[in-house]
Amino acid sequence: MQAISPSTPSNLNSLIRPAPAPTRMGKAVRCAFRADSVYFPNGVGHSRADWQSSCAILSSKVLSLEQPAEKSGGGADHIAAVNGHRAAIDLNLVPIETKDSPASSVPAPVPQQPKPLSISDLAPAPLHGSQLRVAYQGVPGAYSEAAAGKAYPNCEAIPCDQFEVAFQAVELWIADRAVLPVENSLGGSIHRNYDLLLRHRLHIVGEVQMPVHHCLLALPGSRLECLSRVISHPQALSQCEHTITQLAPQATREAVDDTAGAAEYIATNRLRDTAAIASARAAELYGMQVLADGVQDDCGNVTRFLMLAREPIIPRTDRPFKTSIVFAHNGGEGTGVLFKVLSAFAFRNISLTKIESRPHRNRPIRLVDDADVGTAKHFEYMFYVDFEASMAEVRAQNALAEVQEYTSFLRVLGSYPMDMTPWSPPPTTSGGDSD
Repeated sequence: MQAISPSTPSNLNSLIRPAPAPTRMGKAVRCAFRADSVYFPNGVGHSRADWQSSCAILSSKVLSLEQPAEKSGGGADHIAAVNGHRAAIDLNLVPIETKDSPASSVPAPVPQQPKPLSISDLAPAPLHGSQLRVAYQGVPGAYSEAAAGKAYPNCEAIPCDQFEVAFQAVELWIADRAVLPVENSLGGSIHRNYDLLLRHRLHIVGEVQMPVHHCLLALPGSRLECLSRVISHPQALSQCEHTITQLAPQATREAVDDTAGAAEYIATNRLRDTAAIASARAAELYGMQVLADGVQDDCGNVTRFLMLAREPIIPRTDRPFKTSIVFAHNGGEGTGVLFKVLSAFAFRNISLTKIESRPHRNRPIRLVDDADVGTAKHFEYMFYVDFEASMAEVRAQNALAEVQEYTSFLRVLGSYPMDMTPWSPPPTTSGGDSD
């Protein structure tokens, strides 16, 4: 091979060949394969137009195949009718075996050509019978992992260190679904995920409600009176505040990313003066001892999780559905705008199951000037509303059409089946009895 050096620039012109001019088409479609990687025998060219014509010809029912050979004429001047068009090219098509033609004259079938790459090729969706990839926040043993298993049995759970990473995992086709918590019966709403629902373009395709049963975990041999701190997720700490105060009043509370991660941290660093609030499954996974079982302040502790996907599901009317929306009211519509919005549902007998307000990040403050009083500053909010109706129902469609008249922004986050699985609260367990 001839070496190319900067001192011989004239050699470059002889080595570099100009690229062929692209073929003009009706639409700008970028193919994932090069033209020279596809070979068509029997004289068919290598250009994109020849490739598309040959694919159409091979997949169509050409009338000339059924005609006798003497009428077709054969040769390079043979003209075949394909999809209503005539192509003056020697296609040399594979003949159809009939009673008059021997089977030995049928050549080997033409191998199927590869399809252009798509996003599904980069991260293929699970085939029938394969596992669904579900992202959740936390580490193995977290309540979110259990919720993912309840929402999608036999799924492949993918742990994520943050809520936003779970959103991105679905958007980037690393995962097929995400299961994330949005509210708890004791701790209230998880505002971070409400903000992420608006920031990302995923769709709510379902919900699952999980009873939460907290345990106080520590290394084997640890004692309650020797604990100096208790670590867990902020929601778990708030749900067990009174019980932990009774069990270990000397221990300080420290918030971490998730419950199971707290147990993993203690087991990894062998911290004998630290306990974690987590699930019994986390104790099994990380070799922890359960110092106290059922340390939540209320036995009716339930967390609601949302199931997120890249594409929405088709709403139906044969089962109870719930619809989630987010909107910003239009301040120029005068007073009582929020009342008018909510009345659109009340007049149609649509029950609201939740309403949540979050600050409007793009427009946090609205100024109202009054010549006599001065300038009033009103906080602007985004309102998240869940109502019991399917978007396939006419009443829900009419309600949102009326809501749109009073809002400057309206988005349907999803219309999905309600979680109707029966649930009964676990028996009350006194944490002090486990001491």
